[in-house]
Parts: sequence; C-alpha cells; structure tokens
Amino acid sequence: MSIAFLTLTLATTCIADDWPQILGPNRDGIVTGETLPDAMPAGGFETKWQHKAGSGFAGVSVVDGTAFLFHRSGNNEILEALAAVDGKPKWKQQFPTDFRPGFTSDGGPRCVPIVHKGRVYLFGATGGLRCLNAKSGKVIWKQDTHKTLSAPEGYFGAGSTPIIEGDRIIVNVGGRNGAAVVAFALADGTEVWRAVEDTASYSSPIAATVNGTRHLIVVSRLKASSLDPATGKVRWSFPFGKRGPTVNGANPVVFGDKLLLTASYGVGAIYGTIGDTSATKIWSDTKLLASQYATPVQIGDYLYAVDGRQDSGPGSASLICLDPARQKVLWRQKNLDYGTPLAVGNKLLVLTHTGQLIAVAANPDSYKELWRTKILNSSASGYRLPAISDGKLFVRDDSVLKCIQLAN
Repeated sequence: MSIAFLTLTLATTCIADDWPQILGPNRDGIVTGETLPDAMPAGGFETKWQHKAGSGFAGVSVVDGTAFLFHRSGNNEILEALAAVDGKPKWKQQFPTDFRPGFTSDGGPRCVPIVHKGRVYLFGATGGLRCLNAKSGKVIWKQDTHKTLSAPEGYFGAGSTPIIEGDRIIVNVGGRNGAAVVAFALADGTEVWRAVEDTASYSSPIAATVNGTRHLIVVSRLKASSLDPATGKVRWSFPFGKRGPTVNGANPVVFGDKLLLTASYGVGAIYGTIGDTSATKIWSDTKLLASQYATPVQIGDYLYAVDGRQDSGPGSASLICLDPARQKVLWRQKNLDYGTPLAVGNKLLVLTHTGQLIAVAANPDSYKELWRTKILNSSASGYRLPAISDGKLFVRDDSVLKCIQLAN
C-alpha cells in the first residue's frame, strides 16, 4: 500500500508548467505535468536557446512564460527576466554586492528566485532580501537581513532559499538573539516574528500539513525544528548536523507523517514520525544515506537519492533506491558523479555536477539506465539546480544558461 498523501499539503501550488521556486512547484523535486522519453532522440536533444550567465549557484525559476535568472557579473547581483520560449530579454535589475567567498571562487548568489502572485523574491549572498515586480523588475521593498539581524555569512554566504507561507516570506537567516528563522510581511518586508537560536544552513525550509497541523520545517546549522508558520512558535526541535567544517544542504523530505533528513560529513540520515508537539525517531544511520546537498525525491513508497559528496570528485557518488520504512537500500548504483535527482512520472532525471543528464527508470527492483547525454561543457557545472517547464529543461553553469527541449 502506498504512503498516503492525504495528510500532506506543501506550501506552494501552481499550474503544472510553472517552476516557481527551488525544486519545483511543491519544493520536493517532483515534476508535475511533464514526461520524459524512453529513449534519447537521434542526434540528441535540441538546445532551443542559450543566454550568457555569470557566477552563482542559483538555478532559475520559470513562471507564466518567463525564466528568471539570478546571477552575478562584476560587483553586481543581477536578476534577468527572459522569455522562456526564445530567451529574449524582458528586463534586467542589478544590485551592488561586496561579497567575497572564502571557500570557493564563485562569488554569485546561491538562492533560487521565488515567483509568487506577480512578484519575485530574491535572497542574495550577503543576506539582501528583495521583493520585485515580476513584470517590470521594479524594487518594491528590501531588507538587509545579515546587517539588521547580525547574521554571519557562513562558509558560502547566504544559501537557503526562503519560503512563502500565507502573507509572509520566511527566511533561514541565522541571526543572533533568537533570529535563526525570521518571517517578513510580503506586503512591505516588515518583520512579523523570529524564532530559534542557531546559525543558518544551506538547506531550504519546507511546509506541510500533517494530520491537520501546519508545520514549517527548517534545518538550520545544528538542529531541525518545526515551527508554527503563523506565529513562529517552536512545535519541536532536535539536534541535526555536526560542528566543524560541515554544512546541512539537502532539504527536509516529508511524506505522510514521516520526515527524512540527510547530510554528509559523518551525519548520515535520520527518519522519524512528525507529531504536533514532538518528533519521534524511528532510525538514524550514518552509512545508509549521506547526501551533501542533493534532496532525495519520492516515487511511490521509495526514496531515490544521490549518496556521497561532490567535492570527492567524479565517480565518487551512488544513486540509491531507499525503502525508509524498512531502513533498507534496495539497490545502489556506484561510480556515478554527484548530482541532483528529479522525479518525472515513473522516471528519474539526474543532472550531475559534471554536466551529464541521466534518465533512469524508477524501479525499486534494480537500476535501469535509459539514456544519458552531456549537456554542459565545463567539468564542474551541473550543481546549479535544474528547472523543467512546458517540456523544456533549464540548466546553467557559470557562463551560460541553456534551454533544452525534452518533450514536444
């Protein structure tokens, strides 16, 4: 019997062709209203258009026929609105930045733009939270969260994409004095509430309704917490993460009343039950699954996940099929490059950090690769999250954004 979805409602709903935020319509890496071919077309997939891109880890969002590219050129963070059909520019807005990375040469923004009700919300590498008009690019309001909340930049700058809940946008800021998680009003950017003592992570929050209770689930630097999104009240919290040169990067995964968290650096994975005022651990395992930043995706009763670390080099990761209820890996395909999985119907689409695009049948019995192709040329280019909209795949590295036709 499949895990029931009736208890789960995620934060954002939209039409199938839109990709309005990190990991798609529901922040879970599950692609709606799209299909993948069983075989690659003769001659490969067509590149519909491409557009020059600067530095940055941020993937694109695509809403109402517009692709939003958030990147950096020189001393500016830039948001560009491009026609999704042909890449023609619609408008461009830029913001000065003095961010200097300490652990990577990339100095661009890390967070995927959020498009919601005619507005675009950005979270820059130095904590600049901005709201823009999606049609014109006009700035409506801004908040310098790192300055006002005394938040450290962390290893790679701000990198947790905020989430919209009701009439507020909620940010994994990592500020001091109980301001690890802060809600701001969508209308004007004023602070609504703050909660949690911790610094920020690179995991993005999710929201879900479980047995009638709305949970905002945030993985910060060293803990996982459930908050009431309306008030910021902490429903429950438990340690997750590890001190030292480590990060929490993957998003929480919620299905039914169950929660799975994963991180690398000796942390591993934890699986448990979500309650109104507590979370009950079912199991934890440091070796079963330890994903550096890629969020597992659910198809049926199973989770498909990339296990390993990007910085361990090409061929050092595995794609696994995990049965979380039985704490069992059903199969493990080794010697793959680290990458991001998406669920497209009964198939997995994996973009590796070396620019390979791989289609795999979502079969719990065995690994069955359907096809693969090289779509990005640089050797470490595919770690920006991909987007799929209207049969098109949007991928980028630090020089180009490509629109690739996947389906007719």
